[in-house]
Amino acid sequence: MTISSDWIAIEQKYYAQTVRRQPVVIVRGEGTRVWDADGKEYLDFVAGWAVNNLGHSHPVVTQAIVEQAGTLLQTSNQFYTVPQLQLAEILIENSCLDQVFFGNSGAEANEGALKLARRYGKLHRDGAYEVITAFNSFHGRTMATLAATGQPAYQEAFTPLLPGFVHVDFNDVEAIMNATTDRTAAVFLEPVQGEGGVNIPADDYLSRVREWCDEKGLLLILDEIQTGMGRLGSLFGYQEFGVEPDVITLAKGLGYGTPIGAFLSKEYCMALVPGDHGSTFGGNALTTAAAYAGTKFLIENDIPGHARAMGDHLQRRLNELKSRFSFVKDVRGKGLLVAMEFESDIAGQLLTHANAGGLLLNAVKPNAIRFMPPLNVTAEEIDQAMSLLEDALGKI
Repeated sequence: MTISSDWIAIEQKYYAQTVRRQPVVIVRGEGTRVWDADGKEYLDFVAGWAVNNLGHSHPVVTQAIVEQAGTLLQTSNQFYTVPQLQLAEILIENSCLDQVFFGNSGAEANEGALKLARRYGKLHRDGAYEVITAFNSFHGRTMATLAATGQPAYQEAFTPLLPGFVHVDFNDVEAIMNATTDRTAAVFLEPVQGEGGVNIPADDYLSRVREWCDEKGLLLILDEIQTGMGRLGSLFGYQEFGVEPDVITLAKGLGYGTPIGAFLSKEYCMALVPGDHGSTFGGNALTTAAAYAGTKFLIENDIPGHARAMGDHLQRRLNELKSRFSFVKDVRGKGLLVAMEFESDIAGQLLTHANAGGLLLNAVKPNAIRFMPPLNVTAEEIDQAMSLLEDALGKI
């Protein structure tokens, strides 16, 4: 028995079996590398599901957490705290949005944005409440965000779903047009579908949706839980597509490892008023201190630009592997959100071989794996990961 297997046995006894885990017990991380309970080293190209945008234990984030933990952890939102306002300022000053609300997760951020859309519809669209979302989207696991998610496999066990959501094909502007009625309040999309398989829309998709929303008086809400905070090569994903949304949601990379979510809105459509929304831990002093320190470093050091360059390098190396392995069907991505798709459902088998070689990846679909390394990953680390991936592909 290894130390890792002992911990896995404890998990199987005490933890609700709702997550399909890989048999790796991570106990320490530094940069793009982690170590398991038995001392084995891995290159981490999952990064906490696109969370650890500056890698593990980045000194700037670590210092901010230590200092804040020794100063002030939690008050409540009936009082002002400095880290929360510092984070609000840096996000708004570097985006096209005007106001922000902080929660604790991506699902909570999306819940807040959906409440905003319904309140806006009541005030400005004669009670409109429906939200158009896309098939293959993923917006969270709460009851409202589950209903918004366009994947029946996630929904079937929890019907009846919350009403008010209409699903259409992604990357199909005409489908959005045809689905729009007097009941429609907003269109809610991911700039790039992450959990759906890293699906990249046409270059003009979001701009055409923006034009339609303007014509019909609808809100355009972008779920940037996975695409925001530098992941696609710009601070926010919408900047890659040349549009200005009315609302965006953030989480994952915003906290650099700490749990935080946010929705940002244009001032004219911030329909929520005092008493409409709140959160005990939302904007917590510790998480906002970490998020502010990480975001300040991200911006000042142009980490998104580095992510764009490293994403290009990663896709080049993946396409080289594609040319050598006939069962690799496609390589696609933007910035450091990249997928490799296969002709058959071999993703689980590949992860087993990659784990054994010391490379952590994510099976985004049974026939596809996803790469989400820290945004400050180096070209040398990518090259090493590609060598490990080649070995794993060779074992299929």
